[in-house]
Amino acid sequence: MDISTLQTPYYLLEEKKLRQNLELLAYVEQQSGAKILLALKGFAFRASFDLVGMYLQGCCASGLYEAKLAYEEMGKEVHTYAPAFKDDEIDEIISLSNHLVFNSFSQWNKYREKAIGKVSCGLRINPEVSSAPTDLYNPCAQYSRLGITQKEFREEMLEGIEGLHFHALCEQDADALELVLQAFEAKFGTVIPKMKWINFGGGHHITRKGYDVENLITLIQDFKARYDVEVYLEPGEAVGWQTGVLVSSVLDIVHNEIDIAILDTSAEAHMPDTIIMPYRAEVRGALEAGAKPHTYRLAGNTCLAGDIMGDYAFDKPLEIGDRIIFEDQIHYTIVKNTTFNGIKLPNLVLLKEDGTVDIVREFGYDEYKRRN
Repeated sequence: MDISTLQTPYYLLEEKKLRQNLELLAYVEQQSGAKILLALKGFAFRASFDLVGMYLQGCCASGLYEAKLAYEEMGKEVHTYAPAFKDDEIDEIISLSNHLVFNSFSQWNKYREKAIGKVSCGLRINPEVSSAPTDLYNPCAQYSRLGITQKEFREEMLEGIEGLHFHALCEQDADALELVLQAFEAKFGTVIPKMKWINFGGGHHITRKGYDVENLITLIQDFKARYDVEVYLEPGEAVGWQTGVLVSSVLDIVHNEIDIAILDTSAEAHMPDTIIMPYRAEVRGALEAGAKPHTYRLAGNTCLAGDIMGDYAFDKPLEIGDRIIFEDQIHYTIVKNTTFNGIKLPNLVLLKEDGTVDIVREFGYDEYKRRN
């Protein structure tokens, strides 16, 4: 199948690039002794789960549906955490999970009798130290609802608790983890030796070029040696990092003081972090506005005035029908997609290592209708 003939928009995941990321993560596991889980909240491309399961220990889930997906489609370890659980879901979550992490002592007290003996129970703590780039993605920001602070922690209520979980990073290097670990040990050091496992959470940008992998390995090795506990990491973005693209087409070109290319995709619906975080997506063959002869504002095909990807410069004028390729659009995109304005969800396409192309999922009107 010729990829250039596929209907846009679509996400294209490249199996070869995914394996390269997984091999690096497996190296960290082997050298450090840690266990690494896939965080489904960031990367849940189901067609890749067989490959992911060859390298990682399982998945971390944010609730019932992710736990079911992990259990049914990967069949390895399932670690589940949510800010709060629901009465009508907790029994099934327990049955699906190997680890269950509670966000508060209130939740722990509510469900402890159901969970003890059926699943390894843990508590999420808040080390109150983070260098996350924005408060929107900072679980340790002031007034955070995520995790128990030192002030609210109650050692007398730990009977039945086997592990502690923290998550304080966002696209960060091992030096940021080192600072978090210092705070974690300073505030909860008397409790750590009583635990069987400690989960370092996600946000570890392990597969990004320049990440200090050896420092991460050393930090884990030293921590395990100090406390004799199992260590878990649960990256999501690092698994899907630089593994694929979002391919779109130019539908029209209009002019209002600047040239504007309207695409058959949407920043709002298909790559929301470009608006929320925000960050600028890289476009293949394009540079910053003015850096090449022809500059266009790339915009989505919805009614939202701010549905704009940004201004990009190209070597030659764009034409209706041209394909625009947004780089690195596999993580935190598919899992966040919406059908806002009834815009079509991008199809899911897998480029296998042998060069064959598999259209994993085609979306149409039925998907929009089902959501409404």
